[in-house]
Amino acid sequence: MSLRIGDTAPDFTVETTEGTIDFHEWSGDHWVVLYSHPADFTPVCTTELGQTAKLKQEFDKRNVKPIALSVDPVDDHKKWVSDINDTQNTTVNFPIIGDKDRKVAELYDMIHPNADATATVRSVFIIDPNKKIRATLTYPASTGRNFGEILRVIDSLQLTDHHKVATPVDWVEGQDCVILPSISNEDAEKQFPKGWKELRPYLRMTPQPDK
Repeated sequence: MSLRIGDTAPDFTVETTEGTIDFHEWSGDHWVVLYSHPADFTPVCTTELGQTAKLKQEFDKRNVKPIALSVDPVDDHKKWVSDINDTQNTTVNFPIIGDKDRKVAELYDMIHPNADATATVRSVFIIDPNKKIRATLTYPASTGRNFGEILRVIDSLQLTDHHKVATPVDWVEGQDCVILPSISNEDAEKQFPKGWKELRPYLRMTPQPDK
């Protein structure tokens, strides 16, 4: 099943390192970062899960719950967590899904047979409180993810949900944004009291509205 931006994130019930969860119930009114890692007791995955734990405050302030998955069983996850905590100098503070039957991996198309027929690729799904998929990222097993980019995407999504702007190339929190071309200058005067710089009629840069 190929999931696209705007689709409803499929629900599922699974065992995790924090017990049995129903995904939609567990996510509640939070944003979610659901991501897969190829296997337990592997080096790149160890660093990624450690970084997720270290970013707890960043996720919390954005109302985000992270949850990881691999096709290994929960018992293996629990053993591996002690390695993550020790080598990454942190404490894993989010659930890891045990998906040995590949139910969730197949539901979310996390196994790409031409890359590896048995292990998941590094998939990322950013899901909003309405259970809609808002962004997806896919990395090969050999490439660790940039969690700063994941947070940047969430910042952009949350900003643009509430203001009629888009975020330009390499944008980060606090930088100027683009006024949507569908907004007339007359309406922009009301919505963007800080003003804007018009580089072209379709390219108007304005300070981040909520700053």
